[in-house]
Amino acid sequence: MELYLIRHPRPDVAPGICYGRSDVGITESARDVAARLKPHLPVAFHLHASPLQRARLLADELGSAILDDRLMEVDFGDWEGQSFESIGSAIDDWSKDPMNFRPPNGETPLEMAQRVRQWMEQQLDPEADAHVIVGHGGPLRVIAGQLLGLPPDRWLALDFACGHVTRLDVHGWGVMLKWFNR
Repeated sequence: MELYLIRHPRPDVAPGICYGRSDVGITESARDVAARLKPHLPVAFHLHASPLQRARLLADELGSAILDDRLMEVDFGDWEGQSFESIGSAIDDWSKDPMNFRPPNGETPLEMAQRVRQWMEQQLDPEADAHVIVGHGGPLRVIAGQLLGLPPDRWLALDFACGHVTRLDVHGWGVMLKWFNR
């Protein structure tokens, strides 16, 4: 199975703002990003996307996507829409244990990972020729990190660029990273 992981186009958010689950717009044309990505995608594929508009708008340009809430970005709870400056020293607590830290009324990255892994088990058909997923940095890190056998504390090293595609080939014997951030 060929697996194509696409991070949404650049979000329309001021620098320094925490926006995880917030449904923000995009700063570049979804149609232009899709046109740039299509040469890297197969002719036929199963298309999946987060329902948040920054992912959904691009998915709509690529085809008819199955939208799933489990592909949404981590929920930063009360931090959503706040500047990192206003969050203050709590950022230090987060940086000490980024996978287990829970913002007030939010979820931990490991909880987000659990829902993404559940989605993978239910939706990724290894018998299919190709799947394209349009999503967010966090869930894409989970998918790639899980398939590549990386421990969760190494997933943060997978830096998916906005509006770019990464390809993994999934075989019975293992997973091959074909290219990253094209």
